[in-house]
Amino acid sequence: MRLVDTHSHLDFPDYKNDLDEVLGRAAESGVIRVIVPGTSAASSEKAVKLAAAYPGVFSAAGIHPHEADKVGDNDIARIRDLAVNSDKIVAIGEIGLDYFKGYSKKENQRKLFRRLLSIANELELPAILHNRDADGDFLEILSEVMPQAKGVMHCYSSKPPAFLEEMLSRGMYISFAGNITFEKAEELRKIVKRVPPERLLLETDSPYITPEPSRGKRNEPGYVKYLLETYSGIYRLSTSDIARITTHNANQLFHLGIEEKPAIAYPIRNSLYLNITNRCTNRCAFCTRQYSNYAKGHNLKLNAEPASSEIIEAMGDVSGYNEVVFCGYGEPTLRLEAIKKVASYVKEKGTKVRLTTNGEGNLISERRISSELKGLVDRVSVSLNAPNEEGYDRLCRSVFGRRAYKAILDFIAECREDKIEVEVTCLDIIGEEAVEECRKMVEARGALFRLRHEGAVG
Repeated sequence: MRLVDTHSHLDFPDYKNDLDEVLGRAAESGVIRVIVPGTSAASSEKAVKLAAAYPGVFSAAGIHPHEADKVGDNDIARIRDLAVNSDKIVAIGEIGLDYFKGYSKKENQRKLFRRLLSIANELELPAILHNRDADGDFLEILSEVMPQAKGVMHCYSSKPPAFLEEMLSRGMYISFAGNITFEKAEELRKIVKRVPPERLLLETDSPYITPEPSRGKRNEPGYVKYLLETYSGIYRLSTSDIARITTHNANQLFHLGIEEKPAIAYPIRNSLYLNITNRCTNRCAFCTRQYSNYAKGHNLKLNAEPASSEIIEAMGDVSGYNEVVFCGYGEPTLRLEAIKKVASYVKEKGTKVRLTTNGEGNLISERRISSELKGLVDRVSVSLNAPNEEGYDRLCRSVFGRRAYKAILDFIAECREDKIEVEVTCLDIIGEEAVEECRKMVEARGALFRLRHEGAVG
């Protein structure tokens, strides 16, 4: 399990006597990267020195809004100079607005925020953003200076759903501190539920806001592991899923140099998925392939199609999984023989097999394939996504043209005839009326229906 603490003030005096031990404990907890944000020009310089001294530590240069009344032009220039000349600076931050404590005048905070955000925009660096009780001014400045926002809302606390939706719509990542683990933090955990896991980052905000069960002690990067159980319960994912997804997210945003190898067999929750081809017969307008190679933090961009023996080797022991699922970055039935060989192996081990497919396997193999899957595949999940031939052709753009739709319906019927359980899925992007048409048509054919949401992968 690999973890990234994206916000830890290791430059603070709290760690002056035992920083090596703190980082050692972090490593033992699985933390492979720590980002130290600056809170002043002097703090940013210390963060840069820490990053130079420790391989797994990276830094950000910024000035906290609390310091706004004290800031001069030299401080701003120093932040820019550090960002330009330091190899391990990965962001501008921590910057923003804080109207809650009011340590600095609002007008000075706004001026400082604009100037530092402009540096992030100019240097094309993400911003580590602080916002307390300043939603309106914060959004106005962000829209003005960095309309194509890139960064993270750190230690998120804003309650209005509209503000969170606005941040997410701009592509922002969101992180919460250890207080999400507190018993009385149910309102905060409700906010977390609105954040897709693909936009979530981990942070401790050390030395502050220590999570349970170490609450009351000085916080440190290793305690980021205590957030995993809380997120696991919220998203109904395993702690390993949360760790992998958030580490990938941090690597994508901050370019931390974490290697993410292509996956043949990849676990999500208690299912093992098999990524056996990157080829597909469709060019679906909604497909995640259009914008990402990743599903729940797994890299699915294969360098080459694996042989059946390689797939079996990559799976390892399958006995602990609820199911093995043929579902990767392409259409599995393009490799029908591999499906049959691998599924036979999995069934011998007593584990269930599911095939996720676009349903065009008969056209691909130029024969009825359900009879060959009988006894090997317990369930097929077919992506239909349209109630008629015209809608399917417009949305999914199959290489087989309009004849694909009837072939999919035939495949569903044939699987039912061969006693293979069938689930048909449909995306919500087609609209409520079309979804309901799909549902009625699917249920009339004796298959299960499941509505899927756009962007929810894995």
